[in-house]
Amino acid sequence: AVVSTQSTGERILRNRNNILQSVGRTFTNILSILQVKSRDTTSKPSHVPAQPAGEKAKQLPPKSYSRYDQERFRGENETEEFKIDTLGGFASMKKSSSTPVHTPQHTKPPSRPPQHPRSPAQAKPNKSIKKESRTPIVIVPASLSSLINLYNVRDFLQDNRFITAQEKQKQGYRKQNEITLQRKRDLVEINMLRGHTAPIAPSENQVITIPYRLIDCPQRLERKDWERVVAVFVAGPAWQFKGWPGLTSDGSPVNIFTKMKAFHLKFEEVPLDKNILKWDVTVLTVSKNKRHLDSVSALKFWEHLDKFILKNKRHLRF
Repeated sequence: AVVSTQSTGERILRNRNNILQSVGRTFTNILSILQVKSRDTTSKPSHVPAQPAGEKAKQLPPKSYSRYDQERFRGENETEEFKIDTLGGFASMKKSSSTPVHTPQHTKPPSRPPQHPRSPAQAKPNKSIKKESRTPIVIVPASLSSLINLYNVRDFLQDNRFITAQEKQKQGYRKQNEITLQRKRDLVEINMLRGHTAPIAPSENQVITIPYRLIDCPQRLERKDWERVVAVFVAGPAWQFKGWPGLTSDGSPVNIFTKMKAFHLKFEEVPLDKNILKWDVTVLTVSKNKRHLDSVSALKFWEHLDKFILKNKRHLRF
């Protein structure tokens, strides 16, 4: 309906017949040109000489390029005067040729020894094996009546200052099961003590820190830990060493003191215990009031301990 509505309003101006009639135009000039052209073609001879059959055979249609058809481009004298056989190979060359031909030789790889399968224990390292510790162990009395115990041993041996256990309790200090004491030492002093004369490089640290393990309950030690016990503070009574390895038949600890260095700390005014007098024990004294003398006894402890470790247990750190 839409197309019929539009067609009723259309008006045809030209069609193909009107255009082909060319009203008002003449083509006389074109006709004259065609007549001249026809005369020129009729004046030329129409006979074309026939070509020999051999030449017709040579004129083949041009071939398209192919990478697999390169032989047709090769001429008769392609290699000039070098006389090279382009279709030959290396097999035809003689051994007397001026240029020897080296043929690759396949060398046999060296034989490897037979590998035996590893057992599971050898294939994977045992991660449970720990490196043996070299930290020295010092045992102190557990009794509060002793001048030295876990309450004040760090102050005395590390800070060179004696404080009674009762004062530490008043300060709110809580007793620990064990203490790791950090001792600072001069590297030059250590080398002189061990007999090392090699100079120390300026870049090396002149001061090192050596840890010591301090305990008051030797029953927690394993058998291998007793080899690292280097010192013990003796309170006086023999029952302190009950259950220790190395006691004599009568319960005397004299054999123990050959495996570790024994010390006894007391006030200057207090007389020595009778057991301390007959045992091989180094006595350290402190004053009740003169705190500036505490460092003298602390340094005496380290001096005797270093000599003992150097002579008997030099595999430990000290």
